Amino acid sequence: MKKVLLMAALSFGTMTAFAQETETAVEEVATEVMEAQDAFAEIAIEELPEAITTALEAAHPGATIAKAYINEASQYKLEVAKEDGEAVELYADAEGNWIEM
Repeated sequence: MKKVLLMAALSFGTMTAFAQETETAVEEVATEVMEAQDAFAEIAIEELPEAITTALEAAHPGATIAKAYINEASQYKLEVAKEDGEAVELYADAEGNWIEM
């Protein structure tokens, strides 16, 4: 009977250790995805392609760009203040097409 209890205790301890390792691996992957998504470098608003500013005016009349960023894939992140005072983040490609991120 002692052997059965000992085996049960060892099995439980092993399963607990495995669960902790898996949880850590998931957190590491999530962190890497966040870092990849946030790999935008700030640029001057004047450096934005005209297609983006034209698309912004068409989609959000009266909105102003507070900050602009670019990543390695030539995707742009815009911090925009809409006319009603709402602040939003928008993403676009160099041709002025809106993208979901």
